[in-house]
Amino acid sequence: MTIELWLLLVLVVAAGSAVPLVVVAESLGRRLGLVDLPRRGEVQRHSVPRTGGYGVWCAFWLTILVSFIIAPPDLERLSADNWRLVGVLLGAIALLPLAAVDDLRRLGPGPQIVGQAVAATIPVLFGLRMEEIATPWGIVGLPDALAIGFAILWIVSMINAINLIDSMDGLAGGITSVASLVLFVRTLWFGQASIAVLPLALCGASFGFLVRNWHPSRVFLGSSGALFLGYMLGVITLVGGAKIGTAFLVLAVPILDVAWVAYRRVSQGRSPFRGGDAEHLPHRLRLLGMSDPAIVLSLYGVCAAIGAAVLFMHSTAPTIEKAYLGAVVVLGVLALLAVVARVSTRKSVAKRPLAGD
Repeated sequence: MTIELWLLLVLVVAAGSAVPLVVVAESLGRRLGLVDLPRRGEVQRHSVPRTGGYGVWCAFWLTILVSFIIAPPDLERLSADNWRLVGVLLGAIALLPLAAVDDLRRLGPGPQIVGQAVAATIPVLFGLRMEEIATPWGIVGLPDALAIGFAILWIVSMINAINLIDSMDGLAGGITSVASLVLFVRTLWFGQASIAVLPLALCGASFGFLVRNWHPSRVFLGSSGALFLGYMLGVITLVGGAKIGTAFLVLAVPILDVAWVAYRRVSQGRSPFRGGDAEHLPHRLRLLGMSDPAIVLSLYGVCAAIGAAVLFMHSTAPTIEKAYLGAVVVLGVLALLAVVARVSTRKSVAKRPLAGD
């Protein structure tokens, strides 16, 4: 079997297994009462199971198992990467009880962060590190203490970026599919076929989930899915060499949206962790009159366009052009967030009834 055929089969297994596994998870969610009920002021009109993430979790790891079984004999695998993968699996398992409790009781931000940090620490104990940072002036190595701390911080940050963007049918799963595909291509271009299978499996599992999650959704990711997708995107960028810049740029919209909303809440004297204020970009676009599918497809397009630009500028060494691209993306996304916030706020104020009306 050629490596190309092997990768194609991995994608087919991931997407093909995700659909029935998500359906099973959806059915179990209804039986166990793990459903999201419609709440006042929200678009949701019917109860939806929030257990789809368990199906995605199972589809991903089933695919990884199959990939080992059918791997071409000439595929190069590093023992250190296999050991790190064991840590990644154990960390993913550690997320499951945290997600289950959150789905049942809606944990506060404190317990969630602690649980996420514990899960992120497990693969680090198995050797996962942020050992270096690429700059336009070269590769900067990090001492072990910083390499460990930054790795944990990065994984937790990615978990929350995906968790907080998971607010609309098809959004988190689709953005994860786009980001995973870009990471797969870059990893393959670096000649790391055994590592490239990870983002490819995540892409396929996320894409298969969209069959049941596209608007109007029949199942939600829930905490199990949102935490897992962010966790995997975080660790995939670190396994086999850091591709943090790629992930940051492709996911610039959800990452900077989280930072922007936190800034606005703090500047208004509120907790950055307290939601319910329709501050995030998807909610503000909805206030401007866009439909949910239009919002989701637009954000897919932004992430895909940035990903295409990153791939177009691919090289094995950092360049000043990549720094320019990063600056343009960051400034462009921040400008988008600022404009949408201003326009949607004005529209919201204009709709409020005057005193005495």
